[in-house]
Amino acid sequence: MADYPQLLHTAIDTTNARALAEFYRQLLGLRYRPGDEPPAAGEVDDADWLVLVDANGARKLAFQQVERLERTTWPGHDVPMQMHLDLTVPSRAELERQRERAESLGAQLLLDRTDDPGEPLYVLADLSGHPFCIFVA
Repeated sequence: MADYPQLLHTAIDTTNARALAEFYRQLLGLRYRPGDEPPAAGEVDDADWLVLVDANGARKLAFQQVERLERTTWPGHDVPMQMHLDLTVPSRAELERQRERAESLGAQLLLDRTDDPGEPLYVLADLSGHPFCIFVA
């Protein structure tokens, strides 16, 4: 018997579950949980809940279809961030490479704090507007 509940995955609301799952699948090198893969060409994709797993099959992220999602106004406070993901890389060179990859997948740069010698980072927004940080650690 466990002393504490175990974290299964982080679920993220989105108005396009497939597109956001695909963004993070490519960004993080994850794969779909069996049964959640995209449908064959010409078939309707009506997925409203998708799960991404790592190479060992451990759940990492889930995506829940919602009808409406108000984008954060961060760094303003009208619509708070509510949650964000922190991603780390080992070097400044890798930080630049991963920012470029994220932007090529559709991410939008929100903040460039690479001039901080203690913790250079980028804050980006995913396709649904959820912020995520990539920083050197």
